[in-house]
Amino acid sequence: MSRAVLSLGSNLGDRAAHLRAAVAGFADVLVAVSPVYETAPWGVTDQPDFLNAVLIVSDEDADEWTWLRRGQALEQAAGRVREQRWGPRTLDVDVVTVDGVRSDHPDLVLPHPGTAERATVLIPWLDVEPDAVVPGQGSARELLARLDTAGVRARPDIDLRGAAG
Repeated sequence: MSRAVLSLGSNLGDRAAHLRAAVAGFADVLVAVSPVYETAPWGVTDQPDFLNAVLIVSDEDADEWTWLRRGQALEQAAGRVREQRWGPRTLDVDVVTVDGVRSDHPDLVLPHPGTAERATVLIPWLDVEPDAVVPGQGSARELLARLDTAGVRARPDIDLRGAAG
């Protein structure tokens, strides 16, 4: 069985609809959906704020590459265009971790680079998995305690759980 943590983000178009479409796209394997948070952009800061969430998914037939391909297909369906690293996007689906697998393959680095430094991933992940661990880096809770979380705002008005069907 393969269990993965996926991070969702959107800052173009109907951001909530893009996140709902991603949740619906993983509905058949969905274990948990985090609350939604709004966050300032990271890396390239001259762009709209993001909506972010985390999914826990599980499928006995999936491996890390399966999760990557499924996420990329959903990004493509949302019209994502890859023009600028850390630039604006309709939908971003990152494979954060898969069963503790470590990978340095250029197309799929695991755990996802920067996870330990991103409150935008750690906060929603801890909402659905309070004992989360970033492989090779430690407790997500301890990592989060070192970060500035002021730019991460809860959006209780946006509920993704109904998108799973």
